[in-house]
Amino acid sequence: MPDQGPEPGHEAHPAHRTDRDPEPGRERLRHAVVRPSRRQVVVAVLLAVLGFAFVVQVRDTKANDTYSGLRESELIEVLDGLTGTAERARREVGRLEARRDELTNESRARSAALDEAEQRVRTLNIVAGLVPVTGPGLRMTINESSSRVNVGSLLDTVQELRTAGAEAMEFNDSIRVGADSSFDNAVGGIELDGQLLEPPYVLEVIGDPHVLHTALTFSTGPIETLETYDGASVEVEELESVDITSVREPARPEYAEPGSGQ
Repeated sequence: MPDQGPEPGHEAHPAHRTDRDPEPGRERLRHAVVRPSRRQVVVAVLLAVLGFAFVVQVRDTKANDTYSGLRESELIEVLDGLTGTAERARREVGRLEARRDELTNESRARSAALDEAEQRVRTLNIVAGLVPVTGPGLRMTINESSSRVNVGSLLDTVQELRTAGAEAMEFNDSIRVGADSSFDNAVGGIELDGQLLEPPYVLEVIGDPHVLHTALTFSTGPIETLETYDGASVEVEELESVDITSVREPARPEYAEPGSGQ
């Protein structure tokens, strides 16, 4: 008879499951891994925390086992050893700190001594006329008129300025006056340290301008002597800044030598 198909009211059912259909258990496992539920996530976190705590406990137990087998007397010896080591470390730290402070003080002392020596060198170079200098002071211009300026009058002027605190002096922008400078008469002017000075004589001085000016203007002082006895005219300017650029060649002592300990 020809196939009539399924009877009305009944659905056809497959006779058996094909190999291509996934197994229910594997499907549930895959779903749990890909899309875990909140309960599964909480359980996983708790398991991870418990595992970490277990590892830490095992490590602490191993560390504590280092001294667990020691007797009381042995533990006391270990403690004494640790105490002694700590005490030696503290003493060493104290020694090193004391040495550091000592070296710091020595360094400061050396630095202070070096600064003082450098300052003395600078002062001596200025006094000896070995370096250019600048500072407040005055300019004194001496013009000859009726007669020549006397060598003694110029020397007295220089001495009065030194007494008043002059720190540096220069004639005619060319000759630096030093402690051993000498004046002498010469044709056409005055000879200073072997060099010819021609009038007008311009003397520039570094020091306190007012004090230096006072040292020139007192009664019977340098200005009065130059004007009255030498027939010269004198002009004095107090200046905020004077530049002295000429320098002296240092003279090498022929006989004198530093004393012992210098």
